[in-house]
Amino acid sequence: MKIVSYLQDGHDHLAIVADGHLYDLERLHPDLPGNMNMLLAHWHDYLPSMLNVESRIKEGHIGKDKAIPVAQVQLLAPVPFPASCRDGYAFRQHVAAARRNRKVPMIQEFDEYPIFYFTNHMSIQGPGDIRCMPDHFEKLDFELEAAIVVSKQGRNIPAGEADAYIAGLMIMNDMSARRLQMEEMLLNLGPAKGKDFATVIGPWLVTLDELEPYETAPKEGHTGKSWNLAMRCRVNGKQVSEGNLADMDWTFAEIIERCSYGVDIHPGDVIGSGTVGTGCFLELNGTGKLNDPNYQEQWLQPGDVVEMEIDGLGLLKNTIVKEDTEWSILKQKKTNKVP
Repeated sequence: MKIVSYLQDGHDHLAIVADGHLYDLERLHPDLPGNMNMLLAHWHDYLPSMLNVESRIKEGHIGKDKAIPVAQVQLLAPVPFPASCRDGYAFRQHVAAARRNRKVPMIQEFDEYPIFYFTNHMSIQGPGDIRCMPDHFEKLDFELEAAIVVSKQGRNIPAGEADAYIAGLMIMNDMSARRLQMEEMLLNLGPAKGKDFATVIGPWLVTLDELEPYETAPKEGHTGKSWNLAMRCRVNGKQVSEGNLADMDWTFAEIIERCSYGVDIHPGDVIGSGTVGTGCFLELNGTGKLNDPNYQEQWLQPGDVVEMEIDGLGLLKNTIVKEDTEWSILKQKKTNKVP
C-alpha cells in the first residue's frame, strides 16, 4: 500500500495512492485517520481497515469518482511532522570511497556497529522547491537514500524483533551544504548548518507488505529485512548516480537496535539509510579527481531539477531555488587569532 500526505484547505490530509489517484481516507470512511500522525499513533489498529480499503479500490468497488488525480494536489512529505529524524551510515561502499578519496584508510569501527546522527526534523519536506541560502550553494549536494518510519513505541529492541517496528519505506534526499559541513566538523561536532536546512522524503510511504516481492537476504552476519530495490538519481534529466538498497551493510533492524538502546523510539520517528555508494557529488567528485586531476567538479545550482527514483518506492522530484537574499554566515567568520 502507498500512503501519501497532501495539502488541502491549509491542512495535511491522508490518502491511499492507486493508479495515479488519491483516495482520501476520511472521505471514504469517518472512522479512518485524517492525517499521518494519527495513523502512526495507532498504526496496528488502523492497518487492517486500510488494507481492506486498498483491496476494494483495486477490485473496483471504490471508483475513481471518489478520487483525486495526483497531479491536481500538492504533495507533502509522507510524514509531514516526524517525531524525530535520524540518518544512518549503512553503505560500506560510500564510506570506503569517501575515505579513499580523502587518502585516509577505511575505519574499522564501521564494521563493528551502525551509527547515525540526528538532523532537523522540522526541516522535513516532500516534492517541490528546496529553498537554499547563498552559503548552501558553496558545494550544494544531494544524497540518495531510503528511509523508514517507526510505527510503534519501543525501547531496547533487539535487531531480530525490530522489523515489526517499521511502518514502511520512502525515498530520502539528505541535502548537504558541503563547505558549511566540512568547516564545522573540523571542530569534531556536527553536522549542523551543513545539513539542517532541508531533508526531503517522499513521494509516499510504501508499506512492507507491498515490498515483500523485493525481499532478499541481508549481508552475511547481519540481521533484518533487506530489499532488492534499484536506486537512481538524475540531475536535469541526466543520471548521475545508481545503486541498490540491498547493498546496505547494516540493516534498518540493526540501526533500530542501536537507536533504541536505553532510549524510547516513537511512532513517527524517521530513520534514513545513509548514502548509497556513488550517491552524492562529494563522492563522485572525489573519485573523478582521484582518477583525473583535471576532472571538473559538479555541485547543485539554482534551477537544477533533482529526481530520485527507487524501484517500488516511486520518484521524488525537487527543484533547487535560491532565496532572495545575500545574507552569508560564512562572511561573518571571525578572523582574530587567539594568542
